[in-house]
Amino acid sequence: MATTSTIKTASVLAFERKLDPSDALFAAGTWEQRSASHNWPAVEVRTKSVRGTISNRLKTKEQDPAKLDAAIESPNLQTVDVATLPADADTLKVSFTLRVLGGTGTPSACNSADYQAKLLATVQTYTQSQGFGELARRYAHNLANGRFLWRNRLGSEQIEVQVAQWVQGQAAQSWTFDALGHSLRDFSASSTDLTEMAALLERGLGGSHHVLLQVTAYVRVGAGQEVFPSQELILDKEKAGKSKTLYTVNKIAAMHSQKLGNAIRTVDTWYPDEDGLGPIAVEPYGSVTSQGKAYRQPKAKMDFYSQFDAWVLRDQVPEVTQQHYIIANLVRGGVFGDSGKD
Repeated sequence: MATTSTIKTASVLAFERKLDPSDALFAAGTWEQRSASHNWPAVEVRTKSVRGTISNRLKTKEQDPAKLDAAIESPNLQTVDVATLPADADTLKVSFTLRVLGGTGTPSACNSADYQAKLLATVQTYTQSQGFGELARRYAHNLANGRFLWRNRLGSEQIEVQVAQWVQGQAAQSWTFDALGHSLRDFSASSTDLTEMAALLERGLGGSHHVLLQVTAYVRVGAGQEVFPSQELILDKEKAGKSKTLYTVNKIAAMHSQKLGNAIRTVDTWYPDEDGLGPIAVEPYGSVTSQGKAYRQPKAKMDFYSQFDAWVLRDQVPEVTQQHYIIANLVRGGVFGDSGKD
């Protein structure tokens, strides 16, 4: 193998994600039916038209009373998608599957044999010294606390998350969690069920076990209340004819698998957190789009690429917490090659 000083980052370098969720489907029922083999009807998306009022911040030239009155007289008509529970259903059911794959650190594409050998040796050092226990515990926590529900978690009265391991089409073991009893801001919760599920995820990431989970959350929000599937990004809104388009699978309200994956990998508490934000999703630059901020700046050498290259190419072993962060990016997957272009 080439010496460390002669190895350069492969120009083609890609990793497949190791936490692979399906889309989540929405259904409706009552809280008392959650443990029964009841056929929960799907939540459908419907369209409605609304008349809004002028509420945006006005420019100085628009603050003339006569002009504002004239603008208010013009109706702000919108057509939007909406998803709600039926009037006789108080509970939202959200269900999806999650595959946990082994082979973390093994590229799906790499055009440098020397670099790949050095990369695999580096990852092996991590798995032997640290293992996937810490990452698996955090991923398990995000399943137990229902973070993947996003806005549907807010204001809910009760949330029960049921996770089952499926083997050859049957549930081999299962765990039940009170999601509201598990914090979104730390990973300190501990229980027998949480420990068992984390151990299973650890074996899956290590490649010693085939892991397929069925995740089902029951969210008691109130009869007839609005629920929140993913919203589609429509570039040509005039052609779409609607101001808001919700995601559906065979006309069933649903949530994107990418949104679920983002929630599950919200485990990064190792970044410079001057804002007290709490865990953020594992991203190469610590990007939080809702804040419009990257918390892992390359200038501070806290981003993924700076630490990853220092570890693999220059044998500069990062702190254990940053090792977790680097490996979590490999679990996330992505294209990390160096094109050599400025």
